[in-house]
Amino acid sequence: MKNFNSGWYVVYTRSRYEKKICNQLTERGIEYFFPVNKILKVWSDRKKYMDAPLFPSYVFIYLKDIESMYKVLEIDGVVSYIRSGKEIVRVTEKVIDDLKLIFKNDKEISVSERYFESGQKVVIHHGPLTGLDCEIVECYGEHKILVRVSFLKRSIILSLLPEQLTPENRNAVPARTHLHQNAVCINF
Repeated sequence: MKNFNSGWYVVYTRSRYEKKICNQLTERGIEYFFPVNKILKVWSDRKKYMDAPLFPSYVFIYLKDIESMYKVLEIDGVVSYIRSGKEIVRVTEKVIDDLKLIFKNDKEISVSERYFESGQKVVIHHGPLTGLDCEIVECYGEHKILVRVSFLKRSIILSLLPEQLTPENRNAVPARTHLHQNAVCINF
């Protein structure tokens, strides 16, 4: 790698190795972000809430130097860094901050591989996601917020009240008049 830039990167892992890798990263002093979602598992004799990876087989890692990049590859279960062509994909700080902001919110979250068409641009002005730029899209006929994570080809979906939105363009029609069967998309 010719020009190394410190920042956030994504590693692809073996299936169900994410937590083991996170423990190894902690031991090596490497910062990571591994979003999990509480899901209800139902067996024939019991029910239990468990942490499930929001992006299975992916872990976000903050690399300070090229040596730590190679240290991560030595961890059992790490397959490779996510690449675009021959270049390792670097995730912007804004993407990580937006994801962390979403996970501070205790609302129900799900992930979708469904594609959503773009719509009106809005800004969240109230609540824990204040300041995020979004787009309204049709989504399951409910009020939802959709966060696209393009490089992982996934979308994060969670509940949102229409009162929390204002149009990005002040001349536009207020977002709440269009939200009766729409959702919001935050593009990364």
